[in-house]
Amino acid sequence: MMRNITTLFIALFSISTFACSCAKPDAPTGDEPQPQPQPTVERTDLFAVKRAEDIAYRIPAIAVTPDGRLITVVDYRIVRSDIGVVNNGRIDLHYRISDDNGHTWSDTEVLIEGKGAEATDFMSVGYGDPCIVADRESNKVLVMSCAGNVSFQNGTRQRHQNIARFYSEDGGITWSEPEDIAESIYSQFDASSYGPVRSMFVASGRIMQSSTVKVGSHYRLYCAVLVRDNSATHMNYVLFSDDFGGSWKVLGDINEPAVYRTADEPKVEELPNGNILISSRYNGGRYYNIFTFSDVATGAGSWDEAQFSGANNNGVTAIDNSTNGEVVILPVVRNEDGKEMHILLQSLPMGPQRANVGIYYKELASEVEDYISPYEIARDWDGVLQVSTLNSAYSTMIWQKDNNLGVFYEEETYGVSAHTYGGYNMVYESLSLEEITEGKYSYRAK
Repeated sequence: MMRNITTLFIALFSISTFACSCAKPDAPTGDEPQPQPQPTVERTDLFAVKRAEDIAYRIPAIAVTPDGRLITVVDYRIVRSDIGVVNNGRIDLHYRISDDNGHTWSDTEVLIEGKGAEATDFMSVGYGDPCIVADRESNKVLVMSCAGNVSFQNGTRQRHQNIARFYSEDGGITWSEPEDIAESIYSQFDASSYGPVRSMFVASGRIMQSSTVKVGSHYRLYCAVLVRDNSATHMNYVLFSDDFGGSWKVLGDINEPAVYRTADEPKVEELPNGNILISSRYNGGRYYNIFTFSDVATGAGSWDEAQFSGANNNGVTAIDNSTNGEVVILPVVRNEDGKEMHILLQSLPMGPQRANVGIYYKELASEVEDYISPYEIARDWDGVLQVSTLNSAYSTMIWQKDNNLGVFYEEETYGVSAHTYGGYNMVYESLSLEEITEGKYSYRAK
């Protein structure tokens, strides 16, 4: 059992139509399903799905620019399925922007349209599963996504999903045309002892930018990937880039995956000591592993042995589901005694099944006791805040400039079944660390 399982029950309050973008879902007009009560604070239906006939949204991604702008990107699943599952299936990428820490948002904009059956090339059929990062020193923003007309499971070395790359030079207002960078990454695995990669999935949500490592033109980026090797075994690796996504290299040795066989969709974060943490989706919880550098500049080093975190070791628990979520580490003060430390956050559906998205937390007070190894990371988490009480699935998180946590997740808010209609209502929410941890920790500005 978790030591502190808390649910935030704060009643939704009434607001005027003018201010509706920063509170509960829009009031139904009579022909819409009634939303169920929500145990949330300030929240927004950022990409709304209220009726069965609405086009479904999926796969939340979020970033924050140096001046505090929030950028959210999602799949607009016209085909109501994953990329490449339906032949010539069209998926677009949509985005919205907030310049006041999530209180109000721009209209929905189109980042890229898939062309479906009208596509004149393989990549432009559809784009999905976006991940995003905003540079900490400029207005440059990077989005990567899957693209094309073949599913992950059906990919081969010769015919697989593209990896589309988009840039914005103005903080997410305008975007470049997509470039396919798949071959530059796939080719790095051709000499692997596991054989050439059949398929690769660049993990959705948040690309992580280092707070300390700057070898090239920009602070280093890390992005976790799921691959299927020549024998169709699932493995996780981490890629890194020192030129803000212009080129990518495999972190460590191509013959040493971060997670082997049990691998699924991953996320990545930087530990307080500079080592790299991977968090990989798995039924019942997550697999964690740690990369230790031997040479930071070249990305050389080695992975430990991945460890499972779930109910049996008082870890992060996802009952009867396997769903991707976000991992974030923040500097904090423990309010009980004023001790400075870090806190590890992991979002995922608590279950049963894909329901009840929550945020688990674990204090990282001591490297030796709390994060010297994946074994220590995986066990004895300290608590969880339940964010949703409904069917809910993928989630991501970002630390905002107002010192609150932006949480962006999929939810069946209005009872429209994601299983039947292929997507969710996409909800944004802002929470303080005090709310997440029941007052135990406060953010510590560096």
